[in-house]
Amino acid sequence: MATVGENIKRVRNKLGLTQDDLVRKSGVKHTTLTKIESDVVIKPSVQTVANIAKALGVPMEDLLK
Repeated sequence: MATVGENIKRVRNKLGLTQDDLVRKSGVKHTTLTKIESDVVIKPSVQTVANIAKALGVPMEDLLK
């Protein structure tokens, strides 16, 4: 099972977005996104995941499975 960070990175790369692009679109801090994608933060807040999912245009559930 993939981590939230792996799922975010996969979708982000599929859309051709850089971390900077996603930071701008989601309003999530760059350090936070980096920590989530590198699995330093394994359980990000619901609000953070919601903001990232909205910026990526995918349902939150897609990032959590």
